[in-house]
Amino acid sequence: MYPLLFELGPLSIYSYGVLLATAYIVGLQFALRRANRAGLDGQRVMDLGIFVIISALVGAKLMLFVVDFRRFTSDPAQLMVLLKSGGVFYGGLLLAVPVAWWYIRRHALPLWTTCDLFAPGIALGHSVGRMGCLLAGCCYGRATDVPWAITFTSTLAAANVGTPLGIAIHPTQVYEAVAELMVLGVLLWGERRWRPFAGRTFWTYLLLYPIARIVIEFYRGDPRGMPFEAISTSQLLSGLIVPVAIVMLILLGRKQPTDDASARRPQRRAA
Repeated sequence: MYPLLFELGPLSIYSYGVLLATAYIVGLQFALRRANRAGLDGQRVMDLGIFVIISALVGAKLMLFVVDFRRFTSDPAQLMVLLKSGGVFYGGLLLAVPVAWWYIRRHALPLWTTCDLFAPGIALGHSVGRMGCLLAGCCYGRATDVPWAITFTSTLAAANVGTPLGIAIHPTQVYEAVAELMVLGVLLWGERRWRPFAGRTFWTYLLLYPIARIVIEFYRGDPRGMPFEAISTSQLLSGLIVPVAIVMLILLGRKQPTDDASARRPQRRAA
């Protein structure tokens, strides 16, 4: 665990910030490559990606503030922790989606096709970002005796995010990074194997990731906001997103089959 990579005079370079920036760059570049292959305006997609990144950062921090409202309001010094942290992923997603929808409508981009372009990039970027969590010591797991358990020792991480030291715990950051890579693989494989329709990749991501998140949350050991004691905030949101994703996949799949069939049907030449 290396929460602090190095220092340049008064400037401290933290591993989480570096990996978070890397995650956004990698995800955006992946989306741009897909946009070019799809024939969309690369500049529009780049601008959309920047809007999404900014809104995701703001939304993630706002969600963290809401989830740990008492912590941040009772001790103003904790606001510095809020500024340093990446926040809650779902908070970023919930704000980024309406911002992206606004931009897409404003510039007349194809809604679901554009969302499909970004979904694999989100999965890839999130996987990279979770490795930043591992280096920083946040989003840590429960105590365990499994052979692959990890033990943190950085006092800086303990001071910043409350990482338990000297205790073998689940590497939940790695679990989620691997889960995101698996989701990425399914999305890319599905684009080649499944019947195509606009929106399928995006809503498949919003089906698979929440399911993985629900499972991984049971192994988390950090405070994450427990609205109903038995489940975390992320599990609650995941449970709400899964049925919506299923419904959207069914509706979009039913809406576009004739278009897909006509696109594959050989066109008759004019006599």
